[in-house]
Amino acid sequence: MDKFFKLSERATTVKTEILAGIATFLTMAYIIIVNPQILSISGMSFSGVLFATVLVASISSILMGLWANLPFALAPGMGINALFTFTIVKGMGVSWETALGAVFISGLVFIVLSVTKVRTMIVKAIPASLRYSVAAGIGLFLTLIGLEEVGFIIYSPATVVTFGGITVHTVVFLIGLLLTVILVMKKIKGALIYSIIVTSIIAIIASKIGVSAGWIEKAIVTTPDSVFAMPTFDVFMKMDILSALSVSMIAPIFSLLFTDMFDSISTFLGVAQVANLVDDDGQPINVDRALEVDAVGTALSGLFGTSSATTFIESAAGVEEGGRTGLTAVVAGLCFLPFMFLSPLLSFVPAVATAPVLVIIGTFMMKPLSKLDWNNLEEVFPAFLALILIPLTYSITQGIIWGFLFYTLIKVFIGKYREVPVMLYIIDVFAVISLILPLI
Repeated sequence: MDKFFKLSERATTVKTEILAGIATFLTMAYIIIVNPQILSISGMSFSGVLFATVLVASISSILMGLWANLPFALAPGMGINALFTFTIVKGMGVSWETALGAVFISGLVFIVLSVTKVRTMIVKAIPASLRYSVAAGIGLFLTLIGLEEVGFIIYSPATVVTFGGITVHTVVFLIGLLLTVILVMKKIKGALIYSIIVTSIIAIIASKIGVSAGWIEKAIVTTPDSVFAMPTFDVFMKMDILSALSVSMIAPIFSLLFTDMFDSISTFLGVAQVANLVDDDGQPINVDRALEVDAVGTALSGLFGTSSATTFIESAAGVEEGGRTGLTAVVAGLCFLPFMFLSPLLSFVPAVATAPVLVIIGTFMMKPLSKLDWNNLEEVFPAFLALILIPLTYSITQGIIWGFLFYTLIKVFIGKYREVPVMLYIIDVFAVISLILPLI
């Protein structure tokens, strides 16, 4: 084991790696509940998506440890699941089976890009300012989704959106939000999953009191009839590849690919720097193998029945615990497996318990904005456009498209067209096609 994972070479031990793997799992375990809740809005089975989520997270993380020997854990990504549900399925009217086909195809494309020079060309073509703003825009989108789910923000014909008022739902949500922030600030490992559990318990108590007092007509949450159940295969291998192989699906597939790729790359760069797992040039070691695993994870996601897998920034928790090898990722992956038998227990978790997590994740995703040069308008305006249009159009795709197009147009009209990489012009062409196709 020492030789395979290079434990001595990286100055770590089996005990340290196991503890690091558990720490990583605890910080990202919330995805087991939150991902099925978001995807179930598209019409997918909660228990089916839960099984797929656990399976993808476990297999992908173990593969990362064995193939790339890096302490990076994977699972269906936040932001990508919102793109899947709200933009592709709800927004475009695409069936979830076709959307899963798009996920699988994006995984295959990602595999090809990961073993060729094209991936590097695409990475270099996307301006850093747009990468930062898209990440932050997705954070705002997740926050909006969380606030909307609990009725904190509601539709208003006069102002588009408005405050939903103080209700039992919003009070429980606010208590959960405060609890989540405090746990995170105290750096308690597993803070997000603990906040979900405690807020769910508060929701049960509030439901009983609220119904008996006549404050609410229906309980916010009801306790499950059982704790354990065998995994369900409601969404397993249900993808529709043929329907996804249509011209109208080019933009969604590209959006899935873009979001997954740059989310993973930014995570690799950040966590590798913290762990000092970089080469002499400052580049993450084994990054090619890591990207290959990430690509395989995305393809498996489409097969098993969930949105794209991506490398989780929460892997930094394991690194802070001393994790430096793939053994950390293997342990994290194994920790997921028992939860595939707990779908009845986890399915009762209400939106008021997971909405605070979406808001705090939105907060985390604002960090890249600090890297923008706000005095450079030609860079920050397209970035701002992408940032704000993602939540306001309720579409990650629209934010990305208009950010790209305005970046290119501004450079062209101020005479800096040579600064725009050829690959970005090609991407812009696909963006324009995706805008024109619905009108034809």
